[in-house]
Amino acid sequence: MSSTTTYDVTAWPDGDPFDDIGAVINSIIADVKQRQAASTTDDGGKPGAVITIPPGDYRLRTQVVIDLSFLRIEGAGHGFTSSSIRFNVPQEEWPELHELWPGGSRIIVDLPERDLREEADGAAFRIARSGSPRISSVELSGFCIDGLHFTGEGPAGNPENSYVNGKTGIYVADANDSFRITGMGFVYLENAITVYHADALSIHDNFIAECGSCIELRGWGQASKITDNLVGAGFTGRSIYAEHHGGLLITANNVFPRGASSIHLHGVTRSSVTNNRLHSFYPGMVILAANSSENLVGSNHFLRDQEPWTPFLDADNGLDDRYGLLTISGDDNSVIGNHFSEIVEAHRIRPEGATPVIIKVLEGNGNYIAANHIVAKDVTVGSSDSCFAAQVDALLATDGDLPLEVTTVSVEPSAARTTILDSGTEAQVQADRTVNAVRALPPLPAASPDVSGSKVVRT
Repeated sequence: MSSTTTYDVTAWPDGDPFDDIGAVINSIIADVKQRQAASTTDDGGKPGAVITIPPGDYRLRTQVVIDLSFLRIEGAGHGFTSSSIRFNVPQEEWPELHELWPGGSRIIVDLPERDLREEADGAAFRIARSGSPRISSVELSGFCIDGLHFTGEGPAGNPENSYVNGKTGIYVADANDSFRITGMGFVYLENAITVYHADALSIHDNFIAECGSCIELRGWGQASKITDNLVGAGFTGRSIYAEHHGGLLITANNVFPRGASSIHLHGVTRSSVTNNRLHSFYPGMVILAANSSENLVGSNHFLRDQEPWTPFLDADNGLDDRYGLLTISGDDNSVIGNHFSEIVEAHRIRPEGATPVIIKVLEGNGNYIAANHIVAKDVTVGSSDSCFAAQVDALLATDGDLPLEVTTVSVEPSAARTTILDSGTEAQVQADRTVNAVRALPPLPAASPDVSGSKVVRT
């Protein structure tokens, strides 16, 4: 008996998936809806379907619109490869490269520019259904969504470095429940994933890089998780952003540098940012804004260093070094057991002569900051035309011995009742002791004369 709930885009008789996979998937969805029209039949009636995408390159000229629950679209590999590295290799060297484009089950977003009038118009996959119940259990897994080219004004006049093209990978417009985005690849999209009004959303084990912004949870939501992803936005956008969410879990992500922020929470409460590895070329790595309160930021590794790759040396996010690597506006947050590494050239600190800030409490009451370890070094940073070699060399250099003066915790006058324990020396913690509680680290003894080293030089 043949199945009426499993589909292969290459075997579907209506349309050519290699020319326009969007039209093919829409045709399949229409078939699912026609076959599963009854809301209840023998205690069931709408089990949904699975659509498979075999390995190959599939152009998408028509937006996929998903308006039914229990649909899984799956491929055979996320297919990510760095388009940014390729576009910054001289074109005469391209014939020597093993491959030029992302692979696996790859969808090439080729929507007509004339039709991109609103935010959702540039999405490869638009998921939208109003009414009750909320659309539920849509799963996208194991394929690559490729925006192909950036088209804005990039550094040094190169549009491929602009992170701008009006394209989005997945756009969820309406309230939703128990969605899963897993094992996907996203590259060269202005926005990889945008989800409104999520409940129990899982964004897990994806490779999302070289996109303007990577993950954005908008509107409001609850009880969702962003876990085990490899993520890296461009200098124009955010790697992970969430607004008005409660019970959000952001854990075990490896966040690459160059994003304007690594994690930005806006009005987020009672959520956890734990066990992430965060790397940035700019201040403002983690931002708790708009009265983000009762959140736990714990056991994360923060690394702030400086851009070593030649095409992006002049790019930044517009923030100076007094802003803080972690900035808090909200009440009763806990910042416990994090490691911070500030590894920069002292003469490149902005504004000139300023003391960099690691943790800044802008406003709020009752925040608790304890047992954070701060490493700060003044190093000499080289640059390279090789993205991979430059960043690896910078990451592995640890033998510098020139200390960098920093303020480990700064509490603004608009904040009060902050508890600061073992997160800096007396001189490194700037807080009004009459309205905040401070237990400083004891001073260390002077270094032995035979403890020596040389300034780090990165090449």
